[in-house]
Amino acid sequence: MPRQNEKLRVNLKPRVRKQLEALCRQGCVSAAKVRRARILLLADESQPGEALSDVEIAERVGLCGRQVVRIRQQFVREGGAPALERKKRSRPGTTPKFDGRAEARLVALCCSTPPEGRARWTMRLLADELGRLQIVTSVCPETVRQCLKKTGLSLGNRKGSASRSRTGRGS
Repeated sequence: MPRQNEKLRVNLKPRVRKQLEALCRQGCVSAAKVRRARILLLADESQPGEALSDVEIAERVGLCGRQVVRIRQQFVREGGAPALERKKRSRPGTTPKFDGRAEARLVALCCSTPPEGRARWTMRLLADELGRLQIVTSVCPETVRQCLKKTGLSLGNRKGSASRSRTGRGS
């Protein structure tokens, strides 16, 4: 195992080098994948000529030097495919606050009459009411707004309906 400060050297086989060059020429590959392939091609020390330093590679590719070092290390330790792909998240992201049932309850709540003393529902009132009715444990007014925007419901509309207008232009 190499020491911590020792530079891991990238030596590409001709077949792997051709694959990486072809990957860089393809049009339907993500930019991050192409950038990583270019880093490996520029870091290849089996090619004739003077090898580029990590700083020079970083300037050519448009990344910082530390990312170049990480990609080089990952290639040497794990191989070609893992170095080109992003790592999968170890933990999943946050689950959405609203599922289909909660969304339907929110829309029904918006279409109902507002609380006494209010002319219409506000985002804060809706968020508080959803928590009070235990539809969701807690939700912020911005999440309510985004959910209502997705459904196309307008709180300022006199009609007060969640369904979109079906009439076309000029009718």
